Amino acid sequence: MPKEARPSTGEQAKQHALAQLRQAILQGDMAPAQRLVENELAEQFDVTRASIRAALIDLAAEGLVERIRNRGSRVRVVTVEEAVAITECRMVLEGLCAAKAAVAADDDQLTELVDLGRAMTKAVADGEPVTYSELNHELHDKVREFSGQQTAVALLERLNAQLVRHRFQLALRPGRPQQSLSEHLAMIEAITARDPQAAEAAVRAHLTSVIEALRD
Repeated sequence: MPKEARPSTGEQAKQHALAQLRQAILQGDMAPAQRLVENELAEQFDVTRASIRAALIDLAAEGLVERIRNRGSRVRVVTVEEAVAITECRMVLEGLCAAKAAVAADDDQLTELVDLGRAMTKAVADGEPVTYSELNHELHDKVREFSGQQTAVALLERLNAQLVRHRFQLALRPGRPQQSLSEHLAMIEAITARDPQAAEAAVRAHLTSVIEALRD
């Protein structure tokens, strides 16, 4: 947004800062434990310190930022133990979404999932773990979207935001894409077969595998 079109104060300024900070954290531009200095961020995003402070409070509520008394804010460090606990919660919610998608998705949406499976297979065959990771993320997004279970989707968005660093590290681990590909293809097969029980079981099996990989 051009500088002259973006207010530096008020709710719009806070939302601008919030969106920019969230994106920077999720993309890894801001590392875990990195200090978030209000003055510097206000200058960077051309908003007031009050707008930055309000955005940091929102990000703390999302679990992306940690506010330390008398020491300011930093990007929150999610431990392996926390990542496992979050993934256990994901298992229930993602399984629900997969079961719902198996019933609710239309034929065009099922075709999208099949196409994603083919693209993921190609990415693994071509040795492109970053592409595979992006397609993996897209597949889970599509399953949630097609489920129509908006409450679960909202909860998962907050949970998944905290796992970005761990998910990226797993994607780059040698042999991990090959292992998870078969798990994702089983999810797609169950959903396209319109078998909600099998779809939920496939998601649980996949996320159990993720937990085991996190603990390795």
